[in-house]
Amino acid sequence: MTDSIIVANILHRPMRTFVSVVGVAIQVTLVLLVVGITTWMRVDSAKRQEGIGADIMFRPPNAQLLWLTGTPMSIKFKDELEKIEGVKVAVPVLVEITTSGGLSNIFGIDLKSYDALSGGFNYLRGGSFERPFDVMVDDLHARNNQLRVGDQIDLLGHKFRVCGIVEHGKGARVFVPISTLQDLTGAVGKTSMFYIKAKNPNETDALIQRIKAIPELRDYSVISIKEYLSQITTAVIPALNTFVNVMIFIACFVGFLVIYLSMYTTITERTREIGILKSLGASKLFIISLVFREALLLSILGIVLGLCFTFLAKRIIATTLPTLSVLITASWIFKASLLAILAGALGGFYPSLRAASQDPIVALSYE
Repeated sequence: MTDSIIVANILHRPMRTFVSVVGVAIQVTLVLLVVGITTWMRVDSAKRQEGIGADIMFRPPNAQLLWLTGTPMSIKFKDELEKIEGVKVAVPVLVEITTSGGLSNIFGIDLKSYDALSGGFNYLRGGSFERPFDVMVDDLHARNNQLRVGDQIDLLGHKFRVCGIVEHGKGARVFVPISTLQDLTGAVGKTSMFYIKAKNPNETDALIQRIKAIPELRDYSVISIKEYLSQITTAVIPALNTFVNVMIFIACFVGFLVIYLSMYTTITERTREIGILKSLGASKLFIISLVFREALLLSILGIVLGLCFTFLAKRIIATTLPTLSVLITASWIFKASLLAILAGALGGFYPSLRAASQDPIVALSYE
C-alpha cells in the first residue's frame, strides 16, 4: 500500500516530478563530468610523458609539475650530462605554450635524439621535418583542428607547414625543430629541460645521485620519470582541487534544493491528505517514511537519468573535441550516486518532519 501511495504521489504532478528528476540528473552529470575531465587530463598527461621513453627529467630549480615554460638552461648541459657514467643520451626539449587550436604545449626538439628516447614517431600521414618552419602534430590535434599534411597553421605569430601527422602519446601534441623555436622565442642556445635515458633503467636512482653529486648541477631538479608520473596521478594541482570541490558542492546543493522545494511544495499541497492518514491512525514514523521514500525515489530516478546524460555528453565531447575526453570510473559513479541520494535525503528531511508534526484536526480543515 505504501509503495502505491508513493508512486501515485509522483505521478499526480508529472511536471514537478520531471523537474525534480532532471535537477538530480544535473547534479550527477556535473559531478561525473568535472571529475572525469580533470582525471583524464592528469592520466593523459602521464601517459604522454611515459610514451617519450626517458628515465629521468633534468629541469630548472623549482620547475612546475605539469607546465614548464621559459628557457633558463643552457643547451650546453647536454655534453656534461652525457659524460656522466650511466647516461645513454640527454635530449634537450624547448617548451612553449600555444593557444592555437586550444591550450597546449609546443615541443621544440632535435628529431634524431628525440627518436632515440621514444623509439621514433609512428607517422600516420606525411613525414618528418624538411624545412625550418615545418611542424608535426599528433592525430588528435589534427582531427580537433581538421588539419591535413600541407596545411598552413599559425604558431607564435608565424606560419608553419604541417609536414606530418603522428600517433599521439609522445609528449606534446605539436612538435617543431628546436632551432626554429629557439629563434622565435629569442632563446638561442637555451632549453627548458632535458630528458635523459639511462644505459640501465634499473640503475636510475643511482644515476640520479651521480648527477646531483656534480656541484654545478646540485641545485637543478632531477627526478625519475616514474616518480614524476606518480606525482601527476596522485598529487593534484591545488587550484584544480579547489575547482573540483567547488563544482561538486554546487552540484550537490542544486540536487538538495530541487528535492527540498519539490517535497516542501508536495507537503503543502497534501496537507489535507496527511490529515486523513493521521486520522486513520497513521503514525508520525509512517508519514516521515512516506515522504522520505518519495524523495529517495526521485533521487534514484535522477541518478539513472544523470548517467544517461553523462554518457551522452561523453560521446558528444569525444566527437567534437578529440583532444578532450571524460574518464568515467565505477568508483565515481558510486560516489556521484551516493552524493545524489544524500542530497535527496537531506532535501526530504525537513519536509518529512513538517508533515509528521501536523495536527490532524487542523490538516482536515485545510483548504
